[in-house]
Order: sequence, then structure tokens, then C-alpha cells
Amino acid sequence: MTTPVLPAGSPEPDAGAYLDHAATTPMSPAALAAYVAEAGRVGNASSLHAAGRGARRAVEEARESVAAALGARPSEVVFTAGGTEADNLAIKGIFWGRRRGDTRRTRVLVSAVEHHAVLDPAFWLAGHAGAEIVLLPVDAVGRVDLEALRAELVAHAEEIALVSVMWANNEVGTVQPVRDVVRLAHQHGVPVHTDAVQAVGQLEVDFAASGVDAMTVSGHKLGGPIGVGALLARRDLPLEAVLHGGGQERGVRSGTLDAPAIRAFAAAVTDAVAHRPERAAHLTALRDRLVAGVRAAAPDAVLRGPDPATDPAGRLPANAHFTFPGAEGDSLLYLLDSAGVQASTGSACQAGVPQPSHVLLAMGLPEAEARGALRFSLGATSTAADVERLVAALPQVVARAQAAGLVSASLAAAPARTTPGGAA
Repeated sequence: MTTPVLPAGSPEPDAGAYLDHAATTPMSPAALAAYVAEAGRVGNASSLHAAGRGARRAVEEARESVAAALGARPSEVVFTAGGTEADNLAIKGIFWGRRRGDTRRTRVLVSAVEHHAVLDPAFWLAGHAGAEIVLLPVDAVGRVDLEALRAELVAHAEEIALVSVMWANNEVGTVQPVRDVVRLAHQHGVPVHTDAVQAVGQLEVDFAASGVDAMTVSGHKLGGPIGVGALLARRDLPLEAVLHGGGQERGVRSGTLDAPAIRAFAAAVTDAVAHRPERAAHLTALRDRLVAGVRAAAPDAVLRGPDPATDPAGRLPANAHFTFPGAEGDSLLYLLDSAGVQASTGSACQAGVPQPSHVLLAMGLPEAEARGALRFSLGATSTAADVERLVAALPQVVARAQAAGLVSASLAAAPARTTPGGAA
């Protein structure tokens, strides 16, 4: 039996409702066109001949576009292979750069709800480079405790290498008070890094106006290709290289520059920022419709993170995150997937790891509640039909997941049976 081949331009078979744009979102038409155009050319941006100069021109024009869209100078844009590399360069690079100038600078302050691309390099430094990691607590909606930050700065200002607080949380959508963090840290001469991967394209993000010293951006979260991103870093920021080789990108990020991906990334950033106001308004309305629909379809579901009804500026426009009592998030995810609805239990980078979200635990949720989490995230291609499909599938999905949870709980609580010989 042969598989039918769809003619060019035909719609694909029903892909269902894709509600996982925070994990990755489709490339925008502008980014795709830029990628295809540049991928058809040859040239290494470090070569001196005509083809190399052409590739270099594409990279530098992209650098100027990214800088203009994000309120930075072109010389502050360091291209990387994505958000994870940019976060690693920021955490490790600033730590080593600051410690090289003052060996007392061993303390790294990060919020307890950071992405693992920030947390893991920080804890790696603790295990391999003598760093002391301080996890800044958050409140019940996931917002960093500024008083705890203030106390740390007052008590240990001379020992702190850097502070890292994300612009907006990737799981529960909480927008962090980045400018307040900067104000407090700069009073003590401490640089601030922010992971703005989820924020660009949804919120107004201006590198210079925010006052941060370094900022991470990723291509595939905002309509660009996978495998490209940038660290925006002030020129006077002490920053040591993590990758060594040809000395590209100010000497802090060696490696042949991916001109097609960089050009597409710049096109995506420019497009996302230019259309942010109307897209954010559309996503906000769609998210509010989703939140109301989930609450109606599953009355015991609990919205986590700021409530958009009472704190509209406190949450990302495209994010809705719920916990469902008595149900496991993985069960909910697979049942929804079978119904044609694609969501996630949290960060895609932790997918498949059977443990509750560190974000929810930091917010004070008991482990049992944290296990029943689902994140719904919207994007430029999301429609009201996607929300309707979710809401229609949810009652049966939640009922089945809760029933499975009851069975699992009863089996776990049952006494172990023994054989006649007494062995368990």
C-alpha cells in the first residue's frame, strides 16, 4: 500500500491544536524567506574574499537589525547557537570575568524559578569553580522577592559576582520586576543578566532602557530558526569566553557564524518587535478566552501565576498554566494529545523527566499538586478554534486522568502481598 502524496500547497492532515508555542513556534514568513535567500549563497563570514565579505555583510546587517529592534548597540550583540549557549556564556562568562578582577567574587544570585539553562551552569560553577549559589525566593505567583535580594546585596555586596533574574517565566508566565532588580544590584556595583527568551515579541523589551548588563534572546521562541540566538552584553562588562577557537564575536564566542540562521533570526526579531502591540493584544484576548474555557470545563483546575483579571501586566500575554487536582500532568498531556491538542507539562527542556516542576515547588506548591500541571502557550498562528478544541476535549481528559490517579494512589497505598514463603 503506497502512502498518498499531497500536491504542493495542499493543507496537511489535521495537525490538531498546537498550544505549545513557548517550547517552539513556527518560523515567520519573513524569517523563512531570509533563511532560504541566504542559504543559497556560499561564504564564510571570516573569509576575506568576495563570498566571505558577502556573508560578513549579511551578518553585520543582521546584527544592526537585532540591535535596533532590542534597544542595543550593534557591538553589544553576540550571536550564539541559541538561548542555552547564551545563558551559559552569561553565567559562566560574567562569573569568571568578575572573579578575574576580584577573587572574592564567588557568589552567584539567581531566582529559584530560572530556566535550567541558567540554573545548571550556575550549579556547575558551584561544583567546579568554587561558586556559592544563592537561590532567591519567589512568592506564590512566582515573582522574585526583592527584599530577599536587597538583604543579600547588603550583606554580601563585595562577594557577589552577578545576579540573574529572567524577564518572564517560561512555565507560569510571571513577568519579573527586572528594572527593580537592576536598581538594587547597581547600587552595589553588581551586574545583572536576564533571560528574555520568552519576553521578546510579547512584552516591550529594551536592553538599554532596562539597565541590564546582559540579556539572552533565542530565535525559535519568536519565529526564527532553531539553533540561533544572541547574548546582548555591554561592552564594558567583564565577560570571559566559554568557547575557544577562532576568536569570533568579540573573542567571547568562537565558531563559524551561521549566516543564514543569523539573517533569519534578525528578520524574526524585527518582525516580532514591529508587530508586538497588535499580536500581544490578540494573544491576550485569546489567552483570556482559554483561561475562562478551562475554568468552565474543569472547575477544580487552578490557574498558577498572576491572574490576568487582577494583574493583567503581571503575566505573559500568551501563557496560561493550570494544575489539575488528582491528575498527573503526563496523563493529561498524553490524553490531550490523543484528542488532537498539543500542550506541555512545563519546560520542554525537562520533558520526559518524571519529577515535579522546580518552578511550582519554589512557589510553595506541595509535590502532589505540582505533578498535575499543564502549560498552554499561544503564538502567532493560534486561533479561537485551537482554544475551542481544547475546551471541548478537557472534561473527558481530566476525568480519565483523575480516575487513573485514583487507581495509582490506591495501588501505592495497598499493603504488599507476600508469598507463602514470606517473601514480598
